[in-house]
Amino acid sequence: MEYQVGDIVTLKKWHPCGSHDWKILRVGADFRLECLGCGHQIMIARKLVEKNTKGLKHVE
Repeated sequence: MEYQVGDIVTLKKWHPCGSHDWKILRVGADFRLECLGCGHQIMIARKLVEKNTKGLKHVE
């Protein structure tokens, strides 16, 4: 999959706030993701994002 800044990623596991959707803020060896439910930001390895992605929405 092609990941770009600004895309919305749906992950398999939910965040404690109840949201599955994350906005990509940074792409590289690590991703910076922002939860669309509560705004919490995390850094996560690319490998984990690729493994746990259930859906991807390209936002232009």
